[in-house]
Amino acid sequence: MSKTKLDDNWLLKTLESLERDYWGEPKYNSHLVTTCHRLRKKPLKDFETEDLRIMIGQNIGLRYLIPLALDKLDENILADGDLYDGDLLQVVLKSDKEYWKAERENWKRMCGIFNRDISLLESHYNARSIKEEWFSTFADFKKIN
Repeated sequence: MSKTKLDDNWLLKTLESLERDYWGEPKYNSHLVTTCHRLRKKPLKDFETEDLRIMIGQNIGLRYLIPLALDKLDENILADGDLYDGDLLQVVLKSDKEYWKAERENWKRMCGIFNRDISLLESHYNARSIKEEWFSTFADFKKIN
């Protein structure tokens, strides 16, 4: 069981309400900053793969978003946002090590998903450099715990 205990209705809430942290309006006008601010106001049940990729890539809301990402990766390890097949996998594996140290059950789950789907990852048509990055990032990921 994960250390994170979530309410029954947590998927109906936003990151802002779950974290009780309201950022206000963005002070820097970039696509990434404005997108992250907007996504903090979006109910988690409405998050798409690209939303997860963006926020996890910025290490925002990991306590709530990693479990959602793991569900998506468990369904399809090659789940993709707007970049390439498996882009969600890549950001999850690269996300904050301190989160994974604290959430060892989720770390074990991610390792299990990756190991289960190694042959799919090896045989996928993605560019060799992307595949190499998955495996090298996972090698580092395994060392966290």
